Amino acid sequence: MRKQEITIYDVAREAKVSMATVSRVVNGNTNVRKDTRERVMKVINRLHYQPNAVAQGLASKRTTTVGLIVPDLTNLYFAELSKGIDDIALLYKYNIIITSIENRLMREDQAIQGLLNKQVDGVIYMSDSLPEEAVTAFKRTDTPVVLAGTKDSHSEFPSVAIDYKKADTEALNLLYNDGRKNLALVIGNPDTVVNAQERIPAYKKFMKDHNLGEGHIYSNIKDHSDGYNLLSQLEQDGIDGVIVTRDVAAVGLLNSAIDAGKKVPADLEIITASATQIASVVRPALTAVRQPLYDIGAVAMRMLTKLMNNEEVPEKQIELPYEILKKQSTTNE
Repeated sequence: MRKQEITIYDVAREAKVSMATVSRVVNGNTNVRKDTRERVMKVINRLHYQPNAVAQGLASKRTTTVGLIVPDLTNLYFAELSKGIDDIALLYKYNIIITSIENRLMREDQAIQGLLNKQVDGVIYMSDSLPEEAVTAFKRTDTPVVLAGTKDSHSEFPSVAIDYKKADTEALNLLYNDGRKNLALVIGNPDTVVNAQERIPAYKKFMKDHNLGEGHIYSNIKDHSDGYNLLSQLEQDGIDGVIVTRDVAAVGLLNSAIDAGKKVPADLEIITASATQIASVVRPALTAVRQPLYDIGAVAMRMLTKLMNNEEVPEKQIELPYEILKKQSTTNE
């Protein structure tokens, strides 16, 4: 028989046991005699039998599968988050299905529904935006959802992230103490919860508290070319210190400054807010807010395992500690 034709019935027939016994062996049930377990495993190995998670799920209403929603598979920020998720999923014997929502032709709620239709036991959502259609799609299901590295506006969903207000304020204070007074905030989508409710208010409050004027917020700066092309506007506005929320955009700005003959940090200080590997491999290395990305992913997955098993989760909005890594793009290295 071809591999894809092997079923639990074939294993049971060859091993001369019931299908229920095969199922118990496959699922690690200890209530099977040692000699029977060994006989079943020999048949499984000989026939190359692979249990069908969907078929098992139809009977148990569980598929031991978790859906992971990622906005950009090429972004190191989400790659590092995913590593923590994957390690804990492996520990608790969950499989992962990844759905990318970047540049999708279908609406985000349709992408989410497509994932839910695969009968996943839980979902981890990693996009930095949580549009209303996504919220509606999640509310239509009983499937547990945990946000990793992002938040929702009303704290309706469990989340694991950092205190972005505090982190940005500390980064701004570093620039200010270096003598920088024309400070700017460079973000991606200004309407995301993290940007609209944490980063932007933190920046505006800092500028007001230090009598630095209205300041400058540059939005929709998402990739290397966006960062590279931003330099001329920063020069026009007299910016001498900047926080960039995306590493790749920060690197674009850094490269543009160097190409233009500027000295970093003498002419322009740059802090990136992600601290993925790219921030440390460029020269000069970027001062960065180090988010514990692996830990955020791992804690989010552990929280999800508890929710999927109806265990108590005392704290559903978790903020993990961060640190600012001072490198060569700021004066006080």
